[in-house]
Amino acid sequence: MNPSPLEPVDENWERALVVVAHPDDVEFGAAAAIARWTGQGKTVVYCMVTSGEAGIDALTPEESREIRIGEQIASGKVVGVEAIEFLGLPDGIIEYGVPLRRAITEVVRKHRPEIIITNNFRETWGGSMPNQPDHMAVGRAALNSAGDAGNRWIFSEQLVDGLEPWGGVKQVWAAGSPDANHAVDTTATFDHGVESLRAHKAYIDGLGWENFDPAEMLEGMSRPTGSRMGVTHAASFEVFSMTWGE
Repeated sequence: MNPSPLEPVDENWERALVVVAHPDDVEFGAAAAIARWTGQGKTVVYCMVTSGEAGIDALTPEESREIRIGEQIASGKVVGVEAIEFLGLPDGIIEYGVPLRRAITEVVRKHRPEIIITNNFRETWGGSMPNQPDHMAVGRAALNSAGDAGNRWIFSEQLVDGLEPWGGVKQVWAAGSPDANHAVDTTATFDHGVESLRAHKAYIDGLGWENFDPAEMLEGMSRPTGSRMGVTHAASFEVFSMTWGE
């Protein structure tokens, strides 16, 4: 049985906020899409909830934090993203709840995106491979923040010094979800996505993946997704509408 076709995402927007748990989360699949959109003149801001300080076993968290922040900044530049916020929450033990929603909502109100992009927050990546707890917590909170940001009576203490509620988020997209129903053609920007992943060299080396090839790894996801759109490469998203009736 062939997988069902994927619908193209709505690209009628100008500002997006990417909210993920760790440096490298965008690059394992969605960075080529980011390159497509910045190439169209759209504004994309990254928000890293942690700094990935628990991600390299051979380094202390302090050493890892500085390296991974640097790698993420370099990786963002490859795909046209200059603005990156690091919230500094503790890597590996992020908990879903009000404090996390509060932190993300403040960033949404600051940047006023039309689209929020996060990672898959389902329990698995499809099949039996479990998702990581930070991904699930951050993705759920990012989805909730789309509504929280527009309600002036939620986290109202944030509304000082000109910061206002923002109810303009039209959709939230979860990249790589096993329940993805939409996708975007990344054929023209696939190589940018590969180079953005290569920028995370210290992290990848720390994983001990012998003979790891970023291009081969990303092709393993982008080509099957592309075939469901009738293109060579594509990135998939589960789309949540924040507008009634859509």
